[in-house]
Order: sequence, then C-alpha cells, then structure tokens
Amino acid sequence: MVQLHESELNKPGGLEGDDQVGMQGMEKLQGEIAEAFAESVERSNPQHPDNHNDVTQGIHGHVHHFASVSGHHSWLNKFVPQLEALAAKYHVGNYVIIRGTNQRIFESMPIYARLGMHLLFYGREQVKLLEGNKRVEELLKAQSKREGQIYDSPESRKNIPSFIHTYNINTSELLYPPESPEYKNFNEFFYRKLKPEARPVQNPDHEFCSAADSRLVVYPTVQDGQTFWIKGDEFSVPALLGLDKSDPLCRALEHGSLASFRLAPADYHRFHSPADVTVVGEPRDIPGQYYTVNPQAVNEKDLDVLSANKRSVLVLNHEATNKKIAFIADGSKVQRGKELGYFAYGGSTIVALFEPGMIEFDADLVANSEPKKKGQLGTETLMKVGWSIGKVPK
Repeated sequence: MVQLHESELNKPGGLEGDDQVGMQGMEKLQGEIAEAFAESVERSNPQHPDNHNDVTQGIHGHVHHFASVSGHHSWLNKFVPQLEALAAKYHVGNYVIIRGTNQRIFESMPIYARLGMHLLFYGREQVKLLEGNKRVEELLKAQSKREGQIYDSPESRKNIPSFIHTYNINTSELLYPPESPEYKNFNEFFYRKLKPEARPVQNPDHEFCSAADSRLVVYPTVQDGQTFWIKGDEFSVPALLGLDKSDPLCRALEHGSLASFRLAPADYHRFHSPADVTVVGEPRDIPGQYYTVNPQAVNEKDLDVLSANKRSVLVLNHEATNKKIAFIADGSKVQRGKELGYFAYGGSTIVALFEPGMIEFDADLVANSEPKKKGQLGTETLMKVGWSIGKVPK
C-alpha cells in the first residue's frame, strides 16, 4: 500500500491535450494500451523469460510514479510512452477507511487493472470506448480467459511465494501451508481456505455480517446507492438480476437496501452468507462482459459495469424475517462450496440486495459510504468476513 495526499488523485493531467491528440492519436494510444494489457498477462506466466517467478513482473505490478514504471517495469515504456501523463491525469487507486480507527489509506491499482481502466476510459469524450465497443470487450474477455489458463497451469505454483510476499499475506491463517500439495496451481491458492477460527462472527446480537474480506459500501436504499455510488445510467434492480421488472423478486427488492463488497487480489476469495439463511434454488448464471470493477468504473455514468458483467445470482431466504436477499457475485468463475462460493482469478465483487425493512446498517458504514461534500464520492470501509454490518430494525 502507498499513502498519498488526497489532492494527488485529481491533479491536472499532463497529457498534451485530449483535444489535440485527434482521432488517429486516440486510436494509436488505444492500440498501445491494448498491447501493454496483453503483455502484462503474458508476463504473469512463469514460463515467460522475464517472469523470474515474480508476480510483480506481470499483472500484479504495483506502480504509482512513472519513475517506478520506467525502472522495474521498463517494458511498459515500449508500449505506452505516455503512461506518465495518463497516470497523472486519471485515477491510479482508491482511498479506503480502516474500521475502528477511521484512518484513510490509499491502495494503488495494479498494472492490469490500471491498463484496463485506461483502455476503457481514455478519450471517452472523443471515442466511444465504452458500451458497444466490441474491440475492447473482446480484448478484455480474451485476456481474462488467458490469465485464467495461466493460473490454472501447474507451473503457476511457482508464483505463489512471490504473491505472498507482494501482498503481505498472513500465512498463519491458511488451512494448508503455501507449500502444500493441496495447491496444484496458483488459482487454488488464490481461493485458498482459512482455518475455521480465522474469521469468527463478531457481535452475535447483530444479525448481519460481512460476506467477504473486502472494501464495503452500504446504502439504506437502492436509490441512495444510485445517487452516491452506482452512477451507471442503465443500472436498475431488474438489470442487475437479469429479470423482467414485473418479476416478484424485482418488485420485492426494488426499494430495498444495497451493500457492495469489492475484493482486492490479496484478499481471501471465498465468500460467506451475510446472515442465517436458507438457499433458494440454484445459482443462476448471467452471461456478460469482463470489465474491471472498481470505484472509478462503478461511478462512471456512461457504463453500468455491474449489470453488464458476467455474474451469478443466488437467492437467500432470511430465517428471522422470512424476507429475501439477492446475492450477486460478479466474476468470470464462481462455484458453490462449503461456503456460498469462491472467486477464481478474474472476478471479485459481490452486491447484496435486501428487502425493505430487513436491515439497519451499522452507522459507521453508512457514514463512510456517504459523500462528505456535494460532488464527492463516499469511501469504502475495509472489512473481514464475520464483521458486523447491521441488524434487523426494532
């Protein structure tokens, strides 16, 4: 993690004028970013000559200042000479709040996510790179699948030690040690299991707990979520659930509450039930895109990433209230297990919708999620599985 002054996020860009670049320049830069995006994936392969069993040589490279890029990641210069200006002009990470201390820290964005964001958003006023751009969509899908192939290969185990070191993962929590044969590839370590005592449920008198190790925002109503966080102009409960607006589940949840859990690469990638529930039916898979999901993407009014992406929907019945929860896991591969499920590499966001009158979110989470000033965004809170998020209203 890198700590920065908040002003650094929005300082003026150094790119020589989006209005001066022109259509050909835009297309050229888009092509350069696309090449760098694909190269970052290939460099994640332990068989790549420059990998050296080091995850930071590929998609997990964390770079903030261009000096770092031109040194440790000099290969990026070959593809995107303007990366310094792009990094200055556009967001390179997000502030999050540590619960209990209210300390705000900055989490930098890995190379893969950053290039994906630049690919989607650079020059969006002049070139429609978002919805409907098949070239971008096909590239993101192809590279996501390629990364999955690399991390499913037996050779990818060699990257596990470097991943642990890069993200400072607490190995004492693991059910199986890093060298265990239980991890036949990198992906099996990515969705690793923890010891049962590693994530106890806190505040048992609070009926709802965090579903994932994540960065969380909560909103008492879906409409609040659309006002302060999810700015996609086509977002709606029916669109998110992939159902007609007349469906009983849509009608039940339309004016309910919303929680969004965003996982980062270092996080424990198994997700759990947020309450005592009964699973209703089987998960329903919805086809879609492979867009990067982070605050910048979710806050973009011209792109509804949550409803556009590939996802799975699971319906839960809350025992205490007999009300429904819709649990939407956004990702390229989600499977049921002892827990509700887990994410393999390529998917890491959960949206939970609760029926009206079902949950009163904890006050600190609500306060963090709401913007402090008009025109600003709320701030995500760092959470662990089992931490309280709310209770049934009295």
